[in-house]
Amino acid sequence: MKSEQRIVIGDRILTRQGLFKEEEDFRKKRAKLSFEEKIKILVNLQKLAQSWGKRKDIIIWRL
Repeated sequence: MKSEQRIVIGDRILTRQGLFKEEEDFRKKRAKLSFEEKIKILVNLQKLAQSWGKRKDIIIWRL
């Protein structure tokens, strides 16, 4: 009998199919975000990149 491969993420155990399903659902959820919300996320990522890399040449957009 063939056993399905399991993937452990944190405290969750998923099958490969379950992982792809969650990824697809997450992608659809992000696609439904408003443009303004997407820009806020981008600005937060820029701030994270600047502080994480301790670089001064990273431009952070203003809202």
